[in-house]
Amino acid sequence: MITEENKLDNPVWNSLSESHHEFAIDYNGTRFYNPDYCPFGGFTEVESTLYATEKYASLCDNFFIVGEKPKIADTLKIVKELVCLQMIIHEKIEISLDNEIIKLTESHKDELFDLVNLVQPGYFKTKTFLLGNYYGIFNNGQLVAIAGERMKMNDFTEVSAIVTHPDHTGKGYAKQLTSHVVNSIFDENKTPFLHVVETNPGAIKLYEKLGFATRRKMSFWNISKNDYSSAISKKQ
Repeated sequence: MITEENKLDNPVWNSLSESHHEFAIDYNGTRFYNPDYCPFGGFTEVESTLYATEKYASLCDNFFIVGEKPKIADTLKIVKELVCLQMIIHEKIEISLDNEIIKLTESHKDELFDLVNLVQPGYFKTKTFLLGNYYGIFNNGQLVAIAGERMKMNDFTEVSAIVTHPDHTGKGYAKQLTSHVVNSIFDENKTPFLHVVETNPGAIKLYEKLGFATRRKMSFWNISKNDYSSAISKKQ
């Protein structure tokens, strides 16, 4: 039986079919986000990924297919398979907030972009902040921690970009921001979910303490053009 939660098995495709359809580039069986917003794709027809990944590579040098393994052209290579835990939460988080949490606006977009790419380079693009709401904690006027929303469906919203500046870790910022985003998503009558690399036990432990449970593993297939590595090797 197909339930609404089964849509999480193919989160990119279903986000681009529902709440984020305006950001979709459709290759007839494979869909990608416009690369200015997010370098992610998903598919329902694996045969379509051969054509789709090659076309998208002309727009985005380095990107991810989320879900099952795609077929790719000889001009491309799978750099790595990033295995994540897809986690979901079904109740609001009871927490007292110790820090002021600010809803970020377009005036913060450069600080937001710089902080995410300092800690988690490669995922956050110049317009990613337009996919959902982002929140931050400031210290002496500096943005030091953030969390926000990325993939969105009719009934689910992904919590993403949970990032703290390396100089400000250990202060509970991630816990407070994640809780704030989760509760805001519940206020919209949606269910929060997230993805965390399976080799990050500290983050997994935090999310479990907040009430998240692992739903399944989800692969992020990192794809790039072959000619980048060959061009570099020829120069050496």
